[in-house]
Amino acid sequence: MNDDALGSVPAGVGAIVVGNFPLAYGQWFVPHSHSQHQLAWASRGVLGVAVDDAYWVLPRTRALWLPAGVVHRTGATREAVLCSLYFAPDRCDLDWTEPTPVGVDGLLAHLIAYLGRDDLPDNARLRAEAVVLDLLRPLPATPIEVPDPTDDRVRAVADALLARPGDHRSLEAHARAVGVSRRTLSRLFVQDTGMNFDRWRTHVRLRASLPLLAEGQPVSRVAHTVGYATPSAFLAAFRRTVGTSPGRYLKGDTQEPEAAGGAAASPGCG
Repeated sequence: MNDDALGSVPAGVGAIVVGNFPLAYGQWFVPHSHSQHQLAWASRGVLGVAVDDAYWVLPRTRALWLPAGVVHRTGATREAVLCSLYFAPDRCDLDWTEPTPVGVDGLLAHLIAYLGRDDLPDNARLRAEAVVLDLLRPLPATPIEVPDPTDDRVRAVADALLARPGDHRSLEAHARAVGVSRRTLSRLFVQDTGMNFDRWRTHVRLRASLPLLAEGQPVSRVAHTVGYATPSAFLAAFRRTVGTSPGRYLKGDTQEPEAAGGAAASPGCG
């Protein structure tokens, strides 16, 4: 999906146009961008959005603001519906210049569906759009980054781990598989990704866990699937890496309750 395939989003009377895109199991759009700002939300299922090495998981309680021109990929590990809100930049005062996760509550979800109608009077549409922008609440959650290697040997190991995050083979075993020494592969991982092997694999495992957790799978099953012997080991790795629990991360809370601050206010569009 890109601007050519999508077509020019009509300006209409307001600043927002809503589009719905059913996604099949494992379907991903090729990297693309839009000339409009986009709010990507799963009206059904769980979405994934990737921007360079950053990756966001979006259950129905979260959406992602993508500024105009940002190249991204959107897809789903299970059947889902991508609901996209497109904002005309020249009619919108939101100044978020980076991809920004936002919380989606029941009111915002209902308003998105309401704006998806094609029979709204102009004055009703404008009132609803004003409320939508008032409800966009930035979340503090940051993506889990998995840098993409370019060296062929590191890429071969990375592909194996991305395909099977629960792979328990050691760095030495992976090194033998690609025909280099353990020391060489260790050096190449840091040189190519900025992370050592263990840290990179941990990020892969944690990223792979998020869609499963967002679908409601038990922590014990998810931990085993992504390569941890016990749920406590998985939770400890998640907290150590991300700074909070998986549940709080998916809700957009990266801080513990006693340290959490208030949400930032958002400007509006007109």
